[in-house]
Amino acid sequence: MPELDTAESGAARRLDELLGRVAAGDRQAFESVYQLASGRLFAICLHVLRDRSDAEEVLQDVFTRVWHKAAQFDRAKAGAMTWLSMMARNRAIDRLRAAPPRPLDDLSVADEIPDFAPQPAQVAEQASDRQRLDGCLDTLEPRRRSLIQLAFLEGASYEELARRIGSPLGSVKSWIRRGLGQLRVCLEQ
Repeated sequence: MPELDTAESGAARRLDELLGRVAAGDRQAFESVYQLASGRLFAICLHVLRDRSDAEEVLQDVFTRVWHKAAQFDRAKAGAMTWLSMMARNRAIDRLRAAPPRPLDDLSVADEIPDFAPQPAQVAEQASDRQRLDGCLDTLEPRRRSLIQLAFLEGASYEELARRIGSPLGSVKSWIRRGLGQLRVCLEQ
């Protein structure tokens, strides 16, 4: 890891130095800054905007600003990548804010909101399944039925169930396993 830290700090120092040269009008330094930072800055823009073409436009705007404002970069306040990243993030947010808001009464907005409510056919099927399950549970011995309900409906662990009823853990596991087997057979009929 120390080698990686050294490489990262070397790249950071190089970027700091390059921005100083960009402030002096060095076009090759500007090209190097672009090569070193554009990927990360594009990722920031894309993350904020969620649109590739908007992110590309904002990135172009960011580098235009870098060319004109590189003299404002102060190594004492932040590293070059931090300064560039904040510029990219802020420009992307400005772009979002400048976009016209979509009206809330627009029906196309409603179409984009997923409806997770079950459909009537699903509700009927679930009710039928629940009735079958309840009927099969009623066929079980009361102790097995109670243990299965506590384990699967309330989320009680086998250990907790064994403590509650004062029975050995192995017995509780066997009763539940046999009860589940009986339920499976009943539900498959």
